[in-house]
Amino acid sequence: MDRFVLTDTQWAKLEPHCLGKPTDPGRSGRNNRLFIEAVLWIVRTGSPWRDLPTMFGNWSTAFRRFRDWREADVFKRIFDALSEEPDMEYAMVDATIVKVHRHGQGAKGDFAPGHWPFQRRYDDQNPGADRRLG
Repeated sequence: MDRFVLTDTQWAKLEPHCLGKPTDPGRSGRNNRLFIEAVLWIVRTGSPWRDLPTMFGNWSTAFRRFRDWREADVFKRIFDALSEEPDMEYAMVDATIVKVHRHGQGAKGDFAPGHWPFQRRYDDQNPGADRRLG
């Protein structure tokens, strides 16, 4: 695979937190970067593990490795390590996609539970109260 989702700089930050390095005791993974790319492919596409392309290796092996890493909290460690240096690239909030509740459009007053900015009519509490059965 010539093209990766992760850049070399991003991979340099991830690599120390991955399991299966040659210096780690026990078995080591063949290619951690390819495995991370496989996980990102699954997350990006929403496909089941059985649909993993063969360029990432056997789907069953990749899933077992994913399960082992999940149980060892490797993904949490990676997230924590990357969260220490946020680049705020995607932190912008655009007003065209944020909906405001009608009570949040500049109404004045105390919005404590049970306190409304306007007096409600009795009918609003139970609209069927004045109806008679029968």
